[in-house]
Amino acid sequence: MAENYDLIAIGGGSAGVAAARRAAEYGAKALVIERGAMGGTCVNVGCVPKKVMWHAAELAQAFREATDYGFDVTQPGHDWAQLVERRGNYIRRLNGIYEHNLDKESVDWVRGTARLVDAHTVDVNGTEYKAPHVIVATGGEPIVPDLPGAEHGISSDGFFESIERPQRVAVVGSGYIAVELGGVLGGLGSDVQLFARYDSILRTLDDMLQSAAISGLEQHGIKVKLNSIPASVSRDGDELMLETENGKQHGPFDALIWAIGRRPLTAELGVADAGIETNERGYVIVDKLQETNVEGVYAIGDVTGQLELTPVAIDAGRRLSDRLFGGMEGRYLDYKNIPTVIFSHPPIGTVGLTEAQAREQYDDAVRIYTSDFVPLYYGVLDEKVRANMKLVCVGDDEKVVGCHLAGQGSDEILQGFAVAIKMGACKQDLDDTVSIHPTSAEELVTMR
Repeated sequence: MAENYDLIAIGGGSAGVAAARRAAEYGAKALVIERGAMGGTCVNVGCVPKKVMWHAAELAQAFREATDYGFDVTQPGHDWAQLVERRGNYIRRLNGIYEHNLDKESVDWVRGTARLVDAHTVDVNGTEYKAPHVIVATGGEPIVPDLPGAEHGISSDGFFESIERPQRVAVVGSGYIAVELGGVLGGLGSDVQLFARYDSILRTLDDMLQSAAISGLEQHGIKVKLNSIPASVSRDGDELMLETENGKQHGPFDALIWAIGRRPLTAELGVADAGIETNERGYVIVDKLQETNVEGVYAIGDVTGQLELTPVAIDAGRRLSDRLFGGMEGRYLDYKNIPTVIFSHPPIGTVGLTEAQAREQYDDAVRIYTSDFVPLYYGVLDEKVRANMKLVCVGDDEKVVGCHLAGQGSDEILQGFAVAIKMGACKQDLDDTVSIHPTSAEELVTMR
């Protein structure tokens, strides 16, 4: 006989846990099913370990710059294995916190691979569970291309399993994962080449940010190879060679990282057996309420292919449970004006429309404000790193519809301005705000 619940969340990552915990707050009987470590991609092989490594690379850069601030220091050695061990200990603590929070809020959880028997019945290790509301929140996994020798490379998951830092590295990809991992390795002393398929990187971002990202990588010693399409990988002993479609050979490398995108984890779930529609790439199709084509079945997070960001998954999950169990009819996540940061060196932040998107939508009603400057931190340094900022405004009232930042502190600056944009701030509202001096953030309220 199947065990009965009010809500079953398939996936113990950001989306599933957030939805189940919020449902439990309203008195619903909720179950979370997770096949691996609790916390999903973000906690285990994503945001959290990535940010730890980013901090390490930032510290390494700070040591290099310290002499210009009068410190008598030498560049210290770095113990990659120790960092990996401490990072792992921290992640395991987070895994335990996730489990504790579920227990504390009376959310049941089981470990195992879920398979949909039908739309409202889930099999896990031979035990069946039923619920009128089932959430598919299985997340995604890195893609490894179907190329000769591709198996010699590793994915972003493999990067986080590395117990030694490779010295010569090829990073294949042009999205935020490629940029971030390349930046970490370069910052900690590896010789990095980044291979991008097209004529730029981070191509969904504003043109200004794309240029700033390339400049930032190159200024930190990373070689950016544009219009470079991988064709094959070969191994000779411990050394790897990458051949691109133009016939050029690149290398030798000690490691090659595939960072060409991710795919949804739906293949083993049995979504077709439950009648759940997916698109050609396997992503579960949902409407604005996160509902699939099957009544009572929902999908949240990376498995839907909508803005694959942890806070998006969390907020979508909470809003779904608010609607299902909290009496908040019609509540859903608005996917407009969602801020995001790329933890490059220096970091990049963006929210709202790019300049190109705004001009396509509003034509001549668009007005652009920009700032290009050297943050004060670099004033006494021999090597300067510039910052770039852009406000995209529309209409006679110059409503701010986009904010794009590249430079030191952008990751922390963006959050507050994202609130302002979400609330409908106009350029005059920013102008009327007294600046905080001396900061980089003041540039956003002093642009002319």
